[in-house]
Amino acid sequence: MTDMLTKYIPAGGKWSGRISRGKSITFTAMEDGANVSLLLYSAVDTAERYNMPDTLKAQHTAHLTTGNVLMSDNGRVLASLTDDSLGWHDTISGYISRRVVDERYGRTTYQEKRNDWYRSGEENFAVELFRNGLTTRDLVPVVNLFSKVYCTEDGRMHFVSGHAKKGDSVTLRTELDVLLVLSNTPNPLDPSPVYPSVPVKTEITDAAPVQEDDLCLNHRPENRRAFENTWDHTMLTQGGVR
Repeated sequence: MTDMLTKYIPAGGKWSGRISRGKSITFTAMEDGANVSLLLYSAVDTAERYNMPDTLKAQHTAHLTTGNVLMSDNGRVLASLTDDSLGWHDTISGYISRRVVDERYGRTTYQEKRNDWYRSGEENFAVELFRNGLTTRDLVPVVNLFSKVYCTEDGRMHFVSGHAKKGDSVTLRTELDVLLVLSNTPNPLDPSPVYPSVPVKTEITDAAPVQEDDLCLNHRPENRRAFENTWDHTMLTQGGVR
């Protein structure tokens, strides 16, 4: 496969784009300690978007890795995780706000620091959603690629420092036409007093067709039903099954 598009998202950077089904999106950490917050919507109807509760409940998990899928609120598969060097991506801690950035790393402004000012996921997502005809009312729970957050029996969430290393990668395969929105900003539970500065490479290529022995398709019975819903929808609206 050849690269269709390669983007380097700097620390604090953001990006959004509409990506057709049947593409592979590979994210690679260029240094230790990466975190990329991700939003996902149907490009055809943005009212359909990633549903965190259904995704986790159907797959009996609180985190994502190879074999898992990102389900929409219509019971379809927006994207699948086809490859992953880490084994754990955070689904529960959300995106970092302006207030938390200021409190943890110190208040900065564009006028003072220019492109080195400390951005938040809250602001990055607001800008990219607006560019795509959406508003902050369309914000939904995010997936934090490269981060590990777990809960103990007392209900507390714990961030695992040093989880992602330079060269770690994760690949998503789009199963519908999607709107992807990214914010390369710190995980809100990251205790580091220094604003992380980890660029992330994003490569978009053609994906191989889904085969009957596909890991994501067969990960759980609920996954297969979601794929079947997706194929039915695609056949009726775009033609073709896979």
